Amino acid sequence: MTTEWPSWDELQAEAPPGSTWRIWSETGASGTANFLTPERVAAAASLVRTGRVIGLDYAINAFDPFPSGLRHAAQHHVFENNPYHRDDYLDSFYLQSTSQVDALRHIGDPRTGFYGGRSPEQNDADPEALGIQVWGSTGLAGRGVLVDAGRYFAAQGRPLDLELSTSITADDLDAILEWEGVRLRGGELLILRTGWAENYLAMTPEYRAEFNRRNASPGLAQREETLRWLWEHEIAMVAADNPGVEADPIVTTEFRDPDQPPPARGFDHNGMLHRPLISLMGMIVGEYWKLDELGADCAADGVYEFLLTCKPLNLRGGAGSPPNAMAIK
Repeated sequence: MTTEWPSWDELQAEAPPGSTWRIWSETGASGTANFLTPERVAAAASLVRTGRVIGLDYAINAFDPFPSGLRHAAQHHVFENNPYHRDDYLDSFYLQSTSQVDALRHIGDPRTGFYGGRSPEQNDADPEALGIQVWGSTGLAGRGVLVDAGRYFAAQGRPLDLELSTSITADDLDAILEWEGVRLRGGELLILRTGWAENYLAMTPEYRAEFNRRNASPGLAQREETLRWLWEHEIAMVAADNPGVEADPIVTTEFRDPDQPPPARGFDHNGMLHRPLISLMGMIVGEYWKLDELGADCAADGVYEFLLTCKPLNLRGGAGSPPNAMAIK
């Protein structure tokens, strides 16, 4: 069964423009998970050929100190009730401090609210409406596609500087997929490898501390064409090995509100791709994913598609979660 969704231009006639709130109102806050139809998930299972399983999560506390300085390492406690028993628990576990998936309640826009037009007060009063359990209760599965920007740009003789904010455009995405020999069919779980996390974790503690004061990373461009490209290809999830999927810090953007003051504390999300991507489109977004092994494997066999599973925590009202993701080739 083929489902027809509006084109990007047609989506601009929605209220607010670019939102999927009305289109997917019957599925609650599933967002772009609606692109993962049963037929597409079943077809993705046929991509398993060798049975090779590659984990896509970094260890808890891998990014310590965390680049922003706002999320601290979890404390792991192990206890016993008798000599032949062990149990454990975590203290101060920031669910977005390592490989993670954002819930739709994670980011809103002061002009339009959180996904579905919810106000901050509504988001707090009904935390489950947009919580991570929407995807965590069932999990996500589909055709994973690795977009290896790191290897592509290196092959073109212009490698990415992993300590600068470089925008990866829609045209770049098309060029990388053509170089890999991959054709999108809709419903993909798109995985963007820049090489940022590999570079960051290879730094000495001293260099990392210095880099954190000027943290930067290549990523998707803050342009409407990026949103159009993701929508018209019916991308169900976009995840990357960098801190925010998009280029950071913002160099140029089409989403900044000049009349919006910065927040009293925390990140200034004004101009970020996150706002329209999550609060309007309802996109599943993943960050800090572990893509070194997957990138090497795809480069070795030339196969950039695979069955991908992602199982966020079934945490009611969670704003994010480790992805517990696997690529199966």
